Amino acid sequence: MSDNLAFDNVLVTRYASKAMSGLWSAQTRYGLWRRLWLSLARAEKDLGLPITDDQIAELAGHLDDIDFAAVAAYEKKLRHDVMAHVHAYGDVAPKARPIIHLGATSCYVTDNGDLVQLRDALKLVRDTLIGVIDAMARFADRWKNQPCLGYTHYQPAQLVTVGKRATLWCQDLLMDLQEVERRIADLKFLGVKGTTGTQASFLALFEGDETKVVDLEKRVAGDFGFDAVLPVSGQTYTRKIDSQILGTLGQLAETAHKFGSDMRLLSHDRELDEPFESGQIGSSAMAYKKNPMRSERLCSLARFVLSLPQAAAATAATQWLERTLDDSAVRRLILPQAFLATDAMLRIYLNVVPGIVVNTAIIDRNVRRELPFMATENLMMAAVKAGADRQDVHEVIREKSIEAVTAYKAGETGEIDLMDKLRATPTFAGVDLDAALNPAEYVGRSARQVDDFIAREVEPVRKRYPQLLSQSAELHV
Repeated sequence: MSDNLAFDNVLVTRYASKAMSGLWSAQTRYGLWRRLWLSLARAEKDLGLPITDDQIAELAGHLDDIDFAAVAAYEKKLRHDVMAHVHAYGDVAPKARPIIHLGATSCYVTDNGDLVQLRDALKLVRDTLIGVIDAMARFADRWKNQPCLGYTHYQPAQLVTVGKRATLWCQDLLMDLQEVERRIADLKFLGVKGTTGTQASFLALFEGDETKVVDLEKRVAGDFGFDAVLPVSGQTYTRKIDSQILGTLGQLAETAHKFGSDMRLLSHDRELDEPFESGQIGSSAMAYKKNPMRSERLCSLARFVLSLPQAAAATAATQWLERTLDDSAVRRLILPQAFLATDAMLRIYLNVVPGIVVNTAIIDRNVRRELPFMATENLMMAAVKAGADRQDVHEVIREKSIEAVTAYKAGETGEIDLMDKLRATPTFAGVDLDAALNPAEYVGRSARQVDDFIAREVEPVRKRYPQLLSQSAELHV
């Protein structure tokens, strides 16, 4: 079938990085299987089983020259993917053919291989996530003094600063990093457990010598960089591991969707813009449009990732006794695609955050529009100090505020003229109203909070991973 007549996985063709796509490729997956068979044979030989140096050398010489056509032919005949690969490996390593997969069950290669891929994929996520955190912190620091409207219920509230708001986005990313690092640190190898997890086949191979069985497992785990193995298992590693990992990716998707949504809202208000290239088209019909398409894509991918933890949870919950095979197809779908989509989300972050355009003129205009209302409490105190009755001042502010907003909404004024209305009243005759309209007086500790946040929360991450700072990403489309 022509490539153009078959479905393309857009996560690979449009969104994810080559590194993440390559990690989940058939070449990587089945190359891992061969390395697992080599590691097992080498350890079995070193522990006294009759395996020769020639057999080991033959296995080592054919780790990556996988004949996928031969594998497909074997699988069509055998209806068993692992045995298809055993036979194809044996064809190119005929001396080693008798000892390939010795004592193992299918999940020795499938599950241990999956755990290697999961660990390496988590590390890729971690590395890119650190770049995003660094970029977001730089943005926060740059704009820590720029007052802007804060919102509650998406209604204007007290002022914050652009940089202070960015620390909220960054804090969520740091929480995600902690979870990713935890998953990497806690991940254990399945090891060599056998068909029901009892290691009976390996105990038989070593004639009842339990010490050698334990040593065999440690040797193989060490070959793949694992310090620990699961103490017990059925035939598979517990699918709770998949659920935990996809839950972590789902949490990162929550963060991404929040940021993407905020960018879209602020783009609507014309306060922030995502990068927009000189030749970029925003709409096929409305030539003037500059849609926040990258943030929209970020939300779209995040929504997909958010849907996957449920499938992993359901799979973990429905495993029967020592194992069942109804986990296979769903895991082939959700594990790679969760990481591909997560990788794509992080690449969008790396593309958007360093290039965010802050439209200070619009931000200042919006602040000026709302600041008179936010200043009214200070104005009330000033009027009282000048000799007015607090309750009378409150009533004047209430009446004039309603008049000003009503006139503005009716189109009678170009802006909310509350200050002019107050200035015309005897109550505020002795009050310097202009002195109360300095936005910097209403942002609290925003700038200092940014400084403290970066020093306490971001700098330790930067010191742990100095080689991962100042990253960037070009999007495929």
